[in-house]
Amino acid sequence: MNGRLEIMTDPARDLIALPRTPLADAVVHLIRAAESTSVFNHSIRTYLFARLAAARRALAAGRDYDDDLLFAACTMHDLGVAPDGPHIQRFEVEGADRAAAFLRERGIGEAEADQVWQAIALHTSPGIAERRGVLCVLVREGVAVDFGGPLGADPLADLTEEQAEIVHTAYPRLDMVRSLTDAIVAQAAKNPKNAPRYAIPGEFLREREIFGRTRMEHSCRTSRWGD
Repeated sequence: MNGRLEIMTDPARDLIALPRTPLADAVVHLIRAAESTSVFNHSIRTYLFARLAAARRALAAGRDYDDDLLFAACTMHDLGVAPDGPHIQRFEVEGADRAAAFLRERGIGEAEADQVWQAIALHTSPGIAERRGVLCVLVREGVAVDFGGPLGADPLADLTEEQAEIVHTAYPRLDMVRSLTDAIVAQAAKNPKNAPRYAIPGEFLREREIFGRTRMEHSCRTSRWGD
């Protein structure tokens, strides 16, 4: 013994650890009640993969980004398809509005709430999200990794099979792509404003109506995760 207190870490536990803050707890309570288990798991995995993407880019929580805001943006990015929503706008905007309002109600500043709004509203907008700051980049990358490749994700190649297994064991996929697409299409079908042409919800609705499944669902069958 050298007299020093050695802090032992468990890499598997650290990989799936969630923030233990009042805001994070409130977000989890919200999305667990509002989303299906499949979409909830996807939302949590998005954060875990975004955090790995941050480490790959040598970005540090507290210095380069706020971890509470990253958690909020990642885990609420599909809040717009929750069954209890108003369903009067495309799901990305509806989810962004709801998430920003939720944060403001808990004392989060306008600038910080707007960062989360942008990250959620732009998470289906490649080429735009990447130019709107760290939070937008990391949410986009977290989502892309959880889709297994079809959205494009450089960090995917650096994610080991061991890491992937740990994350998927803790938060199983549960046919996520089909489940999430079902929710997006159901929300899009409720109002023409929800499904503008050439936006993700509009194209998903059109492809389901014409072909019975979306190109995304077809592509994901041959993605890394196979769903």
